[in-house]
Amino acid sequence: MGAAPRKPVDVPFGRNYVPTWAFDHIKYFNGESEIQLSLDNYTGTGFQSKGSYLFGHFSMQIKMVPGDSAGTVTAFYLSSQNSEHDEIDFEFLGNRSGQPYILQTNVFTGGKGDREQRIYLWFDPTKQYHSYSVLWNLYQIVFFVDDIPIRVFKNSKDLGVKFPFNQPMKIYSSLWNADDWATRGGLEKTDWSKAPFVASYKSFHVDGCEASVEAKFCATQGMRWWDQKDFQDLDSFQYRRLRWVRQRFTIYNYCTDRKRYPTMSPECARDRDI
Repeated sequence: MGAAPRKPVDVPFGRNYVPTWAFDHIKYFNGESEIQLSLDNYTGTGFQSKGSYLFGHFSMQIKMVPGDSAGTVTAFYLSSQNSEHDEIDFEFLGNRSGQPYILQTNVFTGGKGDREQRIYLWFDPTKQYHSYSVLWNLYQIVFFVDDIPIRVFKNSKDLGVKFPFNQPMKIYSSLWNADDWATRGGLEKTDWSKAPFVASYKSFHVDGCEASVEAKFCATQGMRWWDQKDFQDLDSFQYRRLRWVRQRFTIYNYCTDRKRYPTMSPECARDRDI
């Protein structure tokens, strides 16, 4: 049996996060319970967690850049700090007015990525806040959108696939210009006359095993809620919802890209992603 992650706890920005660059492009509201990131033709901006974590549940509510957002990328991701880094990515690719946002996810292990999946969302992510979260334990990484699992990456070390387990990660978010690739492969450029582009955030939930950057294991490993049996796999209801996302909204999946990968990556079958 699987189970839904614990409900995120709304906390102010400063509890878990600090700005990282272009501090003047971040605005704070309601005692830092809500912030806005701003992108103009001078700079984007971003923030990161104060702590580093080995496993846990990390959630953010985001309202994406509205209107003509082509060329912009709003990113929410976890990453370790070294050359053979691990990374867990949400990247929201802006689009021309009236065209849907694309959500791209990726997982890097030991410095290797190239595991992109892209989906359309089943709602307009600019109209109101939606929750985006990652559950990461020794068994699996699950990407959630509003409690619906949109992707699973299982621990397939026994199949020769690296899995993030011994490199603490910080949490990052940024709003930046990527019009060399973000929208229709770079064909659609950012329209700076529409600047500034603004993304809004709230509910800066972090429930993780905090570790120093050098730590190779979590001191409470096996004792936290996400280590328990309920969270070692999805349940049948969650798998049905994942299948709904795959069948209705997926526009690219590295697991099924035979041009790029003539032989399917071994984790794809275990992830039930074929």
